[in-house]
Amino acid sequence: MDRGRLIAVVLAGILHSAVVAAEDRHVFLNWEVSYSVQSPLGVSKRVITINGRLPGPLLNLTTNDVAHVNVVNTLDEPFLLTWNGLQMRRNSWNDGVAGTNCAIQPGENWTYVFQAKDEIGSFFYRPSLGLHAAAGGHGPIRVNNRPVIDVPFPQPDGEFDVLIGDWYNMDAKEMKERLDGGRGLPPPDGILINGLGPYEAEVTFKAGRTYRLRVSNVGTRTSLNFRLQGHKLLLVEAEGTYTLQKHYASLDVHPGQSVSVLVAADQAPKPYYMVVSSLFVLPELFGVATVLYAGSGEQPPSGDAPLDDRSSHNDYNRSMEQAMSIRMNLTSGAARPNPQGSFHYGEINVTRTVLLRNDVSDIGGRRRCTVNGVAFANAGTPLKLADYFRIAGVLKVVSGMPETRNPSLGTTVIDASYRDYVQIVFENRLPSMQTWHLDGYSFFVVGMAWGKWSPNARSTYNLVDAMYRSTVQVYPTSWTAVLVYLDNEGMWNLRSQDVEKRYLGQELYLRVSQGDSEVPDPRDELPMPSNALLCGKATRLKSWYNYKLGLGLGPGPA
Repeated sequence: MDRGRLIAVVLAGILHSAVVAAEDRHVFLNWEVSYSVQSPLGVSKRVITINGRLPGPLLNLTTNDVAHVNVVNTLDEPFLLTWNGLQMRRNSWNDGVAGTNCAIQPGENWTYVFQAKDEIGSFFYRPSLGLHAAAGGHGPIRVNNRPVIDVPFPQPDGEFDVLIGDWYNMDAKEMKERLDGGRGLPPPDGILINGLGPYEAEVTFKAGRTYRLRVSNVGTRTSLNFRLQGHKLLLVEAEGTYTLQKHYASLDVHPGQSVSVLVAADQAPKPYYMVVSSLFVLPELFGVATVLYAGSGEQPPSGDAPLDDRSSHNDYNRSMEQAMSIRMNLTSGAARPNPQGSFHYGEINVTRTVLLRNDVSDIGGRRRCTVNGVAFANAGTPLKLADYFRIAGVLKVVSGMPETRNPSLGTTVIDASYRDYVQIVFENRLPSMQTWHLDGYSFFVVGMAWGKWSPNARSTYNLVDAMYRSTVQVYPTSWTAVLVYLDNEGMWNLRSQDVEKRYLGQELYLRVSQGDSEVPDPRDELPMPSNALLCGKATRLKSWYNYKLGLGLGPGPA
């Protein structure tokens, strides 16, 4: 190592210490990941639990808290957790996907360390490798406002985390074998509410009180409609952004999405049903929970839950109209006191446009899901490590991603400049729903419409109060456009939230950097963690890496 690089690494370590505020609260958790045989739909299945529970324990944070989550893997295969919706500011090292982290091997543990920097909201965690997400392993995340920040609604009398999702009785390994053999997955077998089958879950209200329900779709692939018999849903927040408050009779929640609603317990004190129904798939499926009023003395309602008005829920136009009706609250603060509308996103010049089209292709005799003709293939070495250590032959960095006529496998990384303002257009050519998620960021959902996108569509964009979130749906044969300000350096996963489509190749990565700087400024990107796992082609660097740590130099490029 030359003298200049040595000085840079030492300075990086010093600056890293300086940017961690002493007043930030640290939260320490120990989570054991294990198998458990459960039968939520009456059929025994091996599920993944956290500390013996499904859903797993609540990760309850306040803005700027630093979480230390020690994950112990007692499974018989490698495992990772990812933090769906948390922006992991300056810290893709702890994002928990195959492109950023080496897996936690069976019988081993690893501690995630990350900060809920400048964010609030409702999110969830879930497994990220293979088809683990279809076996459970998920749990809720809350990031609460600091006491000094006003919330745009009265403090609710209580909160409930409501994790909803489709469920397969088929074992995750059998699902994997099916996809590896070129067959698609059948329709799911049912819908769970907080890990429980129909009529098993309960929540209790007290008359005259108001409750916040944080609802997340943690399922494998199915869009869901959420409603509460006899009660209106006041939408107040979605994935870290306070919304323009509006009452809905029901809300669509697509795979990977999270919303918060306020519910007033203002009805006659008797039991009611919470109903979750599948959208746009046959057969139509239902999950049902019971809402009890404390002290009413009445038993849960007998007979079938009110599953009427089903046809209207499955109308794509209705769903798109609802999606576009959800707007940002411009006057409210969020993690900071300044109004959410103070960032005038519609007045900033777009520096580049990335058009991504999803499709299905036969590649090498096997069915694959593609983005612009490329099905992502994991390289065996995390892309973040390969990029950091300058390991050749692992990733393909491209400035753009033109569509190819010859579908192929690839390890695509789009090179993006720090603080670029990018328009991403998702085009869905298929007759089924698609949902996309970007780690490390939220984006402004400025437009969606039927047909093919063209530059003229910008005249239809909402450039004033579009929702700012991290997961967005794309309807069949339609497009959705988002704007994102790339102010978070790192290697970030852009993926389909349909677990089958992602497994078959619908994902890629964005490398956001300031060029080929060998030692990024830790105020922009944190150094490699001292406990970083090395694997694949980075394994051979382990002795060198440990040698540097022994000298007290901290990590840095080879």
